[in-house]
Amino acid sequence: MSDYKWCHGPNCHTYHTVDRIRGSKDNKVLRTKRVAQYEYTRNSFYSNFCSNRCYDDFGNKYIQQIIAIAPRTEPLETPVSVKRVKHYGQQYSWGRSNDYYDTTITEK
Repeated sequence: MSDYKWCHGPNCHTYHTVDRIRGSKDNKVLRTKRVAQYEYTRNSFYSNFCSNRCYDDFGNKYIQQIIAIAPRTEPLETPVSVKRVKHYGQQYSWGRSNDYYDTTITEK
């Protein structure tokens, strides 16, 4: 397997940066950048895009197709345990001492 992939950003080849310029004398072109493959990014979106700009361009262009792969028809929920803990002390800046409650949320 190659150590590089080409960037998947739909506009990558149109951005004017020095490292995208290829060719000699009068035959200059802007070329899509290569993306180096590293072990820690091999299975993430970072391995397919040269920058966040190209990643955002891809997402904005193909958002409907991406959502069509796994549409969400119901909200997701995570069960949690909620505890109220009573605290004593200074709650207000003018010095009155009051009881107040703090809510602690922990996942099950």
